Amino acid sequence: MATATSKDHQGGRLRRRLFGMFFACFCIGHVLLHAQGFKLLDRDVQIHGFASQGFIYTDDNNWLTMNTSQGSGAFTDFGINVSTNVTDRLRVGAQLYDRNLGQLGQYHPSLDWAVVDYRFKSWFGVRGGKVKTTLGLYTDSQDLDFLHTFALLPQSVYPTDLRDATIAHVGGDIYGNVSLQHKLGDLSYTGYVGHRSDSIYSGYIYLAAQYGLYYSRYGGLQYGGDLRWNTPLKGLLIGVSRMNEDITGQATDKNPSSSGPPFFSESDHSKADWTNQFYGTYSVRKIRIDSEYRRFLHNAYYSTQGNVVLTNITDVRGWYVSGAYRVVKRLTVGSYYSRYSITSVSGGPDSAFAPPNQTDTSLPNNHIYDKVVTARVDINKVWNVKVEGHFMSGYGASTFPDGFYPEVNPQGFKPDTDALVLKTGFNF
Repeated sequence: MATATSKDHQGGRLRRRLFGMFFACFCIGHVLLHAQGFKLLDRDVQIHGFASQGFIYTDDNNWLTMNTSQGSGAFTDFGINVSTNVTDRLRVGAQLYDRNLGQLGQYHPSLDWAVVDYRFKSWFGVRGGKVKTTLGLYTDSQDLDFLHTFALLPQSVYPTDLRDATIAHVGGDIYGNVSLQHKLGDLSYTGYVGHRSDSIYSGYIYLAAQYGLYYSRYGGLQYGGDLRWNTPLKGLLIGVSRMNEDITGQATDKNPSSSGPPFFSESDHSKADWTNQFYGTYSVRKIRIDSEYRRFLHNAYYSTQGNVVLTNITDVRGWYVSGAYRVVKRLTVGSYYSRYSITSVSGGPDSAFAPPNQTDTSLPNNHIYDKVVTARVDINKVWNVKVEGHFMSGYGASTFPDGFYPEVNPQGFKPDTDALVLKTGFNF
């Protein structure tokens, strides 16, 4: 147990970190606000960036790999991007990104995306490189916190501990927009194929390590598409996304038996790995309403020395309804209800060492129901502050990351969690 002196030291270090982050972001934002672009060979080069710092306090369970039951400020991210139109139809750009989320990220910078985009016609374009993945309303904009009312997007559909698994793929897209006749609105489409590669500092890798499985590589083929309809009713958009994956992983597995070597090599492969997502949004005057449903199925088998030792089927379902209202120019309030459930069934010789089968989603270890209220204040054009309350039932401890991790909750989980989230961000 930490002593009063060590707690004071931790608190002082946290205050210095927060102050330093706020001050640095303020200075950078103030300077770069007036220097967002320059000319290169008669072409405008745009430079933009963002940084955010958060603080989370929970009443019981630790959340998002942070020691939130004592209050934690290990919730930082920042990025900078550069883009330009080489010609009227050709655009190039890239973004560097870094973050620390408790035990995740750990300040290991990454190339978030880097793309070459050529638009032949309004109805047909191609882009390639490390391309943002179009999946639902916000997957390709989840890094742009300043665009959102909420400090945390609904975690049933946009888990922040799995950001790197869905943000982008290395490959190519085709896309376009088609206007419909008879004033029926327009359709936008995206089709993509590429390779997903998870950071070893992501939520899935961190969760697996708690079961003695230490990954050195995790990823694979990813392909899918998105179709969205801007309806004749102004402000109403509906859409559907589908993503298929062929995931493989290489890991070192801790031997659960007392006989044999303490560790051995393990590989896993997905038999079926797909996501379906349905979504809609409606904006009218000062009100915005969003709703999405996502189902993710992961059917995998795990092998050592060429022999299948474990099979697992994980079925994750999540949905939410959210609303936001701009009260005045600089104040927006919002709320959402987010519902997440998971079932997990394992088989094979090593299933006795795996987490027990979980099929009853009414139990707290198989669901998370989250009621959220938020207020966002825009101090000026580049600086915002968000205050958010989460009132969660369940903790969903299973074979898939969902914010609650056994390693940072060694005493077990309480059935309910209330959380206060404070977040400030700058963008230029």
